[in-house]
Amino acid sequence: MKHDSIIVKLDSIDAYNKLYGLETRHPLVTVLNLTEATRVVNHIQMDYGVYALYLKNGVSCTLKYGRQAYDYQEGTVVSFSPGHIIGVESETDELAPDVIGLMFHPDLIYGTPLAAKIKNYSFFDYSQREALHLSLDERRLFIECLDHIKNEIEHPVDNHTAEIVASHIQVLLDYLSRFYERQFITRRKVNSDVLTKFEKALKEYYADGHGKDGVPTVNYFAEIVNLTPGYFGDLVKKETGKTAQELISLRIIEFAKQQLATTNDDISIVAYDLGFQYPQHFSRMFKRITGISPKQFREKISVGYN
Repeated sequence: MKHDSIIVKLDSIDAYNKLYGLETRHPLVTVLNLTEATRVVNHIQMDYGVYALYLKNGVSCTLKYGRQAYDYQEGTVVSFSPGHIIGVESETDELAPDVIGLMFHPDLIYGTPLAAKIKNYSFFDYSQREALHLSLDERRLFIECLDHIKNEIEHPVDNHTAEIVASHIQVLLDYLSRFYERQFITRRKVNSDVLTKFEKALKEYYADGHGKDGVPTVNYFAEIVNLTPGYFGDLVKKETGKTAQELISLRIIEFAKQQLATTNDDISIVAYDLGFQYPQHFSRMFKRITGISPKQFREKISVGYN
């Protein structure tokens, strides 16, 4: 049976707690345990104005990003940042799903070291099929971090609370970064398939005449392999040691060298064929990667042939 989802704005910790019938102990942060929920939540979309991390212990809850279901199995973590709209769509209504986690408002970390570092945790922008699968030991560490945060926010709030809580959150996020790095390694076969598709799409981009559509982007190739740009970029970096943008730029220069060496086309024409709106942008990229300008490269090739 199809259900129409309503959109709920989650711009505060209290808004989320009221949704599930939970108590609010601190206005800017909460350690979640949805087994204590007193209200059923299903067939809704949550418009997040807060950061959230969920560890799923049960298997029934289903989350969706757009029309795509998350890879949200037992023992997995998903994470959201302000601006995400996530749907809760389960086949059956469940009063108290076996889910624990953390939610904190951006104001909590304002003025703390975590505020300057929060954008480095790229997993907040991962989406469907990119959940973090934890081992039993990793789950234990996750729960220990939550316990430290919970213990702190259950004490009376003072001038040190926000900084101490933020430091505990940063430890948890650093652990998740480590666990994702481990997952990139243990999923090497899946990663290899993604890289193969990426390399194939890179080779085909100009061969199929896409140069007229502009210079290829990381977003373009991430969409081809059905990953978010953040997860795709991190995967490529872990596997190759180069960023996805660096690999794209190297491929562009390969095509440029071929065209410069085999045609008499003006350099501006070569640039346009490769998708550059402005030839000077192409020339700057070419010199940055090769150490010489397109004109110097063509002259060097010409001398070599003679």
